[in-house]
Parts: sequence; C-alpha cells; structure tokens
Amino acid sequence: MKVKRAAKAGFCFGVKRALDMAERTVGTSSAVSLGPLIHNQQVVKRLAERGIRVVNDLEEVNFEQALIIRSHGVAPSVYQEAETKGIHVVDATCPFVQKAQRLAAKSAQIGQQVIVMGDKLHPEVQGILGWAGEQAIPIQTVEEAQELPFYPNLAVLAQTTQLTENFERIVEELKLHTENLTVHNTICNATAERQKAARELAEEVDVMVVVGGRHSANTQKLASICAERTKTYLIETAEELEANWFEESKRVGLTAGASTPDWIIEEVYKKMSELNEDEMEMASWDESFQELHLGARVSGKVVKITHDEIFVDIGWKSEGVIPLKELITARKTRSEDLLSIGDEITAVVIRVENEAGHTVLSKRQADEERAEERLKKLAESKEEIQGKVVEIVKGGLVVDVGMRGFVPASQVQLGYVEDLNQFLGQTLRLRMIEFDPSKRKVVLSQKVILAEEQALKRRQLLETLKEGDAVTGIVRRMADFGVFVDIGGIDGLLHVSDMAYTRIQHPSELLKIGDQVNVKVLKLDQQTGKLSLGIKQLTESPWVQAAENYSVGSLVEGTVVRIVTFGAFVGLADGVDGLIHISQLADHRVNKVEDVLKVGDRVSAKVLECKPEGKRISLCLREVITDSAQDNDGVENRSSTENGEE
Repeated sequence: MKVKRAAKAGFCFGVKRALDMAERTVGTSSAVSLGPLIHNQQVVKRLAERGIRVVNDLEEVNFEQALIIRSHGVAPSVYQEAETKGIHVVDATCPFVQKAQRLAAKSAQIGQQVIVMGDKLHPEVQGILGWAGEQAIPIQTVEEAQELPFYPNLAVLAQTTQLTENFERIVEELKLHTENLTVHNTICNATAERQKAARELAEEVDVMVVVGGRHSANTQKLASICAERTKTYLIETAEELEANWFEESKRVGLTAGASTPDWIIEEVYKKMSELNEDEMEMASWDESFQELHLGARVSGKVVKITHDEIFVDIGWKSEGVIPLKELITARKTRSEDLLSIGDEITAVVIRVENEAGHTVLSKRQADEERAEERLKKLAESKEEIQGKVVEIVKGGLVVDVGMRGFVPASQVQLGYVEDLNQFLGQTLRLRMIEFDPSKRKVVLSQKVILAEEQALKRRQLLETLKEGDAVTGIVRRMADFGVFVDIGGIDGLLHVSDMAYTRIQHPSELLKIGDQVNVKVLKLDQQTGKLSLGIKQLTESPWVQAAENYSVGSLVEGTVVRIVTFGAFVGLADGVDGLIHISQLADHRVNKVEDVLKVGDRVSAKVLECKPEGKRISLCLREVITDSAQDNDGVENRSSTENGEE
C-alpha cells in the first residue's frame, strides 16, 4: 500500500506562533499558561518539561511569572484582572481570533445583537463572547438558529475552526430572523484549506488516519469530514496504530489537526510505512527514492532554465521547479544569471505537485535552513559578519547573509543617508540586532559597528588631546553661528568669530562642507567631550603690532566699512578697525554720520588713541580737515603777497 499525506496538515499559523512565543518567554523568565497552550497532551507535556506550568485561574499566578494567553484568546476581563494584579501578560492569541474578538466588540458597540457560531464550551468561543458582551448568544446548529426570535439588527461570526458549509446554512437561517444581517466570516483560511485537503484525500484512499488531540475541536472536525467518505481512525500518537486497520488497503491517507506538531506526524508516517515494508515506500505521495512531502529536502541537477523558473531533475515522475522568488534572497535578478544547466543543487519541497504536475521547490529556503544555526550563534555572540546588498526596498537595504536580511536606513551609517541606491552591490560590515527564524526575520546594523569604532577613536583622542594643540579636521556640518569639524572621532565647534580676524557674516564666506582645515583646540571638556576650535588663533593677531603701526598722532588711511549712529568704523588692516566718533567727523555739528561719510569712502584720519589690549583705535577726521584747510589758506596768502609785490 502507499501512504499519501494531505497537502495541508499539522500546526496552523496561530498555534505555531503561540508555541514560538512560549519558547521565547520561558527562555528569559518563569512562565505559566492560562489553560493548556494547545489541545495536544504530548506538546503540553513537553512544555511542562521546559518549565511552562498550566494554570486555570489568575490566583495561581505570582507577579514574578509571565502569563501566556493561549491562541484561543480570552475575554477582556482577564487582561483587566492581570493588570490589576501586576501580572506580565504574553498575548499569544491567534491573529485570526483577535480579528473575531474585535468584530464582536464593534458589533455590540453599535447596537447589533451578536450571534457566535461555535461550541459554547470551547475557550475560543467563551473569549469571543466576553468581547461581545453579556447579550451575545452562542449557537452551533441550524436548529438552534431556528429557535431565535426576531431582531432588528443581527451580526453573526464564527469560531475560527468551524465548517464553512455549516456556517453558510446558519447564515441563511438568520436572514429570516432580522431585517439587517451583518455577516463576519471569521473562519480561518488555514482551517478551511486543511478541511478541504482532508476531504479530497479521503475520497481517494481506502483508509484515513487523523492525528491530533482527542479534545481538539479542529481535529475532531477533520475526523468527522473523513469519516463521511472512508474508514477513518483518530489517534494521538504512533503507538496507537494497528496493522489490521490497513489489511487489503492499497492507498492510505494521513492528515493532522492544527495542534499536531511535525515530529508526531513524522512518527506516525514512519510507523505506517513500517507496517508493510514490502510494498510501502518512503515517499509521501508517489513512488520516489526521495521523500517528497512538505518541507522535505531534496537534491537534483538543473536541466532547464527559463526567464523566471529553474527546472531540476529530482528523480521523480516529473521535474521539480524553482520559481525565481524561491531561488535566492534577491528578488530583482534573472534566473540565468544565478545557475547553469548541470549544476547540482539542494532545495526544499514547498508544494508536492502543482497544476502542471511539477514539485515546487525552494532553494532559498534550503539555503536559509543551512544558515539558520550559524546566524543564531552570531545573534548571541554579536560577532561582526559581512553581507552583500542585493536589493533596495522601502525603508532600507536587503542583504544576503544566508537568509534575507534587512538593514533599516537608519542603521546603514552614522548620519542620515539620502540615497540608498549608492549601496547596491556593496558588502557591508554588519551585526545582528534582531533574529527570529520562525518569522524569517533578520535585522542587521552597520551603524552600531561604526558607532563603536567612533566611540573608541573618541576615547583615544580625548586621552591625548589637550588645549592649544593644532589639529587637522573635516568640515561636516554648517550652521549660521559656525561649522562643526570632525578631527578624527570628535566633532568640535568652530565658531564664526574664531574663523578670521576680519568680520564675517556667515561661515559660508570662508568654508564649505567637506573642506579640510587646520584648527587650534581652544577649549576641551574631558567629561562631556565638548570641543571649541579656532582658525584665526593659528596666526598672530594683527593687534599685536597695532601700537607700533598706529601710534598716537600719526596719520593713517583706510576705508569706511561700517556706519553706526555714533560714528564710522574704518578698516585699517585685516582685523583692525578704527572708530571715527561722530564728534570727530567735522569742525561743525554733525547730525548724521551719513551726511559726511558713506561705506566704501577712502579717508585719511589722525590717531587719537590706540589701545591694542582692548582692540580699540580712536580716529579723528576733523583735525585732518582743519589742518588741510589751514595749509590751503597759507598757500593762498603766500600767493597773494607774491602777486602784490609784482
């Protein structure tokens, strides 16, 4: 006889998610589950060995323990009580159940009479009823629906594991009991697919074996579906199998409930295979020297390459096919660039047979499985790894590290990255910051490595740097008040007033981003790392020679550079200005400086006072004008005398 497995069997998404969350929780703290995490005695026993105890009431939980809410979910009162008691909750409620809870609560809030189709004693249904309020009504059969009175507004939803055909019959009946019926089809797609696969397989075989907990509602439904079509046996473990069940059977089917782990399914399959070794083969669906079932690892040779598929000879009745998206981590690539005809590869079965009769394979998944253990160790050790950027996506980069890794844009470099495309094809230095193999989630960062190196350089620089040192740096940022200069791990502020001895309105007059500059350390705070830098301090101040160059009584020339209400500033040299006070502009009263001078005028003035220590020079224009006038009068008098004598 031959054994054929259902295309959909075993753990559903919600159950696997709950178990993964439980495993992670018990790895970090003591934990309990409110009721059995899943309806499978063997799995519950394994969890107990890991330290996850089952409790039936919050009174049994102390505040040091994490409370795991199983995938069936609970009423909101449980969350409220846990919060009051200070109990940390790990909510493993299946997302499909959470959706049903939200819909039930919303329907009740808008005044609809809520009907919940399902077993009223099942924890999932009890939880949904808690969200729908005290007026909600549970029903399980069309007969119960027929007994309902008339309601102006009705909303109906279902336990996620209910049969679709039963739900549809109840919906038709409820239409007779209301003017306005809102239908929320909350039956899980995975449940419906599992039931469909079981139904189809049961019609093909002589005997069906259903594996799962006897108290599991979805397992009971699978057994009921199969029993309507062929001889069916419901078991929990491989030890319950009996050889006489399969006498004179040519084809035997195997399926499993959503609470049945893969290891139990494999044990049952192996035991069924051993019951008739002469005729049974280890293949799941057909005659094959390689075991072909979902998740099986197979090897083969590339025999054909198309634009979006690779065909592989795996020694089965037809080739295996690898879609482009299942080839490698990168999505935007061509199959012919990755493999050649004749290449030997290993892949994982993701679909036993498609519409064309091919086994659908995933090379990417096989590569990821090989990489998973290595990446797990790297996630724990925080060791640096390298990954090539294979794709640019919204919000970051995709890198190949054996699995499809994601580097958020904020984790690529220390600063803001405006264009991520520049990194395509580059190999980055990376560290794992989040790793969840159950979700194939690998998040990495190059920034943390660069930040650590910068911090090390910063510490080393601070240990050796001192005030007065002359160093070289790069202008990294610019503001109205100055620029920030990176001097090798530390950014220091070069204020606009410390750039030059001349007056500067904006840093851009002298510098731009990326310029290399020589600067002097003016101030350094070892505790905070704050640093003040200067350029002008590297050269001698023009005021050092001011007393010698601008002695009192000497005449100087300069250009008017600024006009203020009390006078005019005259530029005498770079960084040296002298002030002509308004009272020193003319020998008569001047109401406005602009009546005498304007910016850009070239003037000669007499030095009245020079105080280099205060960077102040006082000038006089009035005396120069007076002296000039007197000189002109003298010349005119002499000319008159000479003319008279003639």
